[in-house]
Amino acid sequence: MNVDLAHLADTHCHLTLSTFDQDRQQILTRAKEAGVSHLLVPGVDLPSSRRAVELSQQYSEVYAAVGIHPHNAKTWNQSTKEEIKELARSPKVVAVGEIGLDYYRNLSPPELQRVAFQGQLDLALELELPVVIHNRDAVEDLMGFLETWSKKLPPTLISRAGVLHANYADLEVAQKAIEVGFYIGVAGPITYRNADALRRVTAQLPLDRVLLETDAPYLTPHPKRGKRNEPAYIQLVAQQSANLFQVSMNTIAATTTQNATELFNWNHGNDNNDIL
Repeated sequence: MNVDLAHLADTHCHLTLSTFDQDRQQILTRAKEAGVSHLLVPGVDLPSSRRAVELSQQYSEVYAAVGIHPHNAKTWNQSTKEEIKELARSPKVVAVGEIGLDYYRNLSPPELQRVAFQGQLDLALELELPVVIHNRDAVEDLMGFLETWSKKLPPTLISRAGVLHANYADLEVAQKAIEVGFYIGVAGPITYRNADALRRVTAQLPLDRVLLETDAPYLTPHPKRGKRNEPAYIQLVAQQSANLFQVSMNTIAATTTQNATELFNWNHGNDNNDIL
């Protein structure tokens, strides 16, 4: 679906994963051909955070987030914190993430997830970076953390605290998140046949607080579902979003990309080339 439209931003794609090792360059070429001008690659542990920074330094369109996913919360300690902090000095790091809570799989004990989450929220305040938030079956605890944390935001993060990645939360929760400075990430599931409830919630969001993402290689949108997801498929998410908001593809592309620019400050690196 190559169309002449405003640039798109894929605000969450895991290009560090080994599933992309054989054709990463081709994937980035296809993304560019599909109009994707910016990609955010989040870390989920120290190795992937390091790799995200490396990719951001290798490709001009790639930016990085660094952090420890709740699945890996048991690896969070002072040494991990110091390395994440050091990685965040890269001019292409624009967020702390992917961080949050996941009580569905509990691959790390919930009490360790909460410790790691709070530690990284504190680090984001210190670094004055927005956060990329993962939530699964933990919305009450998660919103408690975010509502408390948001009261401490410095002026640089007011209205750009972070994003609820691949949002599944109901409208009330999404609105509360927006009130404390968050954007809402919209991904492939809005294209699924059985996702009427999610589409209803998404259509009621303020468009100026919506970001588009693929979460590649996961959450592949229809009609590509069953295949490995990739950033070029953001066009399918954008088209469904245009349908839901009853606007043109150009409006969706221009608005969501501008939202991403305001949140992540994509030009962060251009004025800081002397930072290690």
